[in-house]
Amino acid sequence: MEDIDAIAVLQDPVRRRLYEYVAAQGREVGRNEAAEAAGVARTLAAHHLDKLTEAGLLESGSRRLTGRSGPGAGRPAKVYTRAPGERSVSLPARDYRTAAELLAEAAELAGLDAGLCAAARGRGAALRGSAEPCASLEEAVRTLVARGYEPYVEGGGEARGVEAVEESGKAGPVVRMRNCPFHAVAERFPPLVCGMNLALLEGLLGVDGPVRARMDARPGECCVVVEPSKNNNR
Repeated sequence: MEDIDAIAVLQDPVRRRLYEYVAAQGREVGRNEAAEAAGVARTLAAHHLDKLTEAGLLESGSRRLTGRSGPGAGRPAKVYTRAPGERSVSLPARDYRTAAELLAEAAELAGLDAGLCAAARGRGAALRGSAEPCASLEEAVRTLVARGYEPYVEGGGEARGVEAVEESGKAGPVVRMRNCPFHAVAERFPPLVCGMNLALLEGLLGVDGPVRARMDARPGECCVVVEPSKNNNR
């Protein structure tokens, strides 16, 4: 399916809510859970979830949601996760990825890592503008959401986003990010682009405030995590 056709599938508001919910969980989601989250009947949710799978926006599988096996464990249920591929539409056609990859290749060959990171840190600070460094993890989460990083709190149970930070109290939760906005280029030039990403977030969140960004790569996620600064008692 062409990207423009796949994206058009999200025009239906129920379908879009279902997609956004599944994408935000970072795990397999069953039909009952998705239906409850979207506020629709299970049969309608199943129809839309399958349409999203046909469009290549979700992937489906099956497993026993009870967590048990053997006799009496019940039949496997259909579950869904976000598909890993990217979809984009540009009218008229543009090819910014190729330009980014060429620039990254040239920077890597010329050994411009330090210069790139300095520029990225400056851009992050410019994006923050006159605002002070992020004063809390809650504020950092909101900033990351606005930049498309899809942050979530590790160790916050089923809660996500700002709610998970607030519920975690003094536990010092770590904010991880499911999405890397530079994923395609980072796959080809990981040290260069991941270093740039870290520097950008240092500038965006602030380097001397209550929170800090650091490198902690994990497969399938952004290479940077955000946590309370060591000199912050929270």
